[in-house]
Amino acid sequence: MAATKRLNSLDWSFLAGETRESMMHVGGLMTFTPPDDASPDFLRQLMEEVRQDSQVYSPWNLKLRHPNLLTHPLQSWVEDENFDVEYHIRRSALPTPGDERELGILVSRLHSHNVDFHRPPWEVHFIEGLEGGRFAIYFKVHHSLIDGYTGIKILARSFSSDANERDTPLFYLLPPAAREPKLKEEHVPTLEALWQGVQGQLESSRGAVKALMQVVQAARSHDHSLVVPMQAPNSVLNQKISRNRRFSTQQFKVERLKRIAKASHGTLNDVVLALCAGALRRFLHEQDGLPTEPLTAMLPVNIRPKDDPGGGNAVGAILASLATDITDPIERINTIIGSTTRAKEQLQGMSKSTILQFTSMLMAPMLLSQIPGAAGRVRPAFNLAISNVPGPETPLYFRGYRLDSYFPLSIPFLGYGLNITVVTYVDTLNFGFIGCRDTLPHLQRLAVYSREALEELELALGLTD
Repeated sequence: MAATKRLNSLDWSFLAGETRESMMHVGGLMTFTPPDDASPDFLRQLMEEVRQDSQVYSPWNLKLRHPNLLTHPLQSWVEDENFDVEYHIRRSALPTPGDERELGILVSRLHSHNVDFHRPPWEVHFIEGLEGGRFAIYFKVHHSLIDGYTGIKILARSFSSDANERDTPLFYLLPPAAREPKLKEEHVPTLEALWQGVQGQLESSRGAVKALMQVVQAARSHDHSLVVPMQAPNSVLNQKISRNRRFSTQQFKVERLKRIAKASHGTLNDVVLALCAGALRRFLHEQDGLPTEPLTAMLPVNIRPKDDPGGGNAVGAILASLATDITDPIERINTIIGSTTRAKEQLQGMSKSTILQFTSMLMAPMLLSQIPGAAGRVRPAFNLAISNVPGPETPLYFRGYRLDSYFPLSIPFLGYGLNITVVTYVDTLNFGFIGCRDTLPHLQRLAVYSREALEELELALGLTD
């Protein structure tokens, strides 16, 4: 068989977490507006092009060597020598004229099915039938193959910044971005180099343990600004889940959120957390399920170098309070800002290795909820994950069709039935709410309530016209 690629420990963990109910794939929903000269048969022509060109580049041609045993100790990626492009790229349609609700229902169903590990673990669906000749692209890929950072990087390379460009290659036809050549090093490590490596690992471990002890000491002294694992209250978000998903979206202008960040002396991400907190507070209150203690969130942190082309996973994490126990929106966002500031201060000065080890220690209690029957009975490590991923900063086009929005879909899993991911695109912030349909009914209301939380903050801060 062709060349292999080993999985790192984080990639492997996403395979280990895969079950019928906890599916470890991520995805995205993109909507496009047609150019004036759009062909009515555009998607039919596109599918004919797909069938004619079967070339595919890594990572899109990689499948697992041992698909029947995901946690095989020698698991690795190998090239699929019988790659079938028509299996991975499909065409769907909504009843014309389709609206955003019907699109959300279709995507919810598509995201509710496991990927096929006997093939490269990804799918793309071209969806036609939206009003005004618009169409959408939904894709999903297993998190063990690529992370959200890599997905955004590939997205940016797959489209064009030129509205008149009409022959941009499909994403899987693009060869991987070239890495900068490394300087030649000794092939055989010296004893000195080996000892330096051991010392580096020991220093990383000491740094991670020291940071964790600071968290524990903060808890003992009742300093609630530094969130402790398993400080999160039990809630409806942290129950046993089914495989059924519900997906909803929301889009805001970045400038609108930046005004709030400036007025509250926080960051754009702090405002994102405040909108999520306000929406969750109302959503849970309506179900008589709002805990008296504040919900806590796990926030992934990208720790790649700036010029890293992506691939695999390189993500740290911090924990922060959402202050959902606080009624006043200004006091709530101030509490959130204090919590995220303390958490980020801990990571300052840490090496990448130390951050990864510290993250592993923070996430370790989450394993308890993965024990059969434990979800909903043991205190969760946190209540939900909220991710903020930077996206393309300039408008993008696909064969002349303007990309209007990019909504991310992430992973609900056992004991953690809601995931909120946000992607910036040009001057917009695109929210993707994905959760268990059965344990969190009416999930689409979160999107509506996030807008109301934004309006509430603007009013409280005197930012309304």
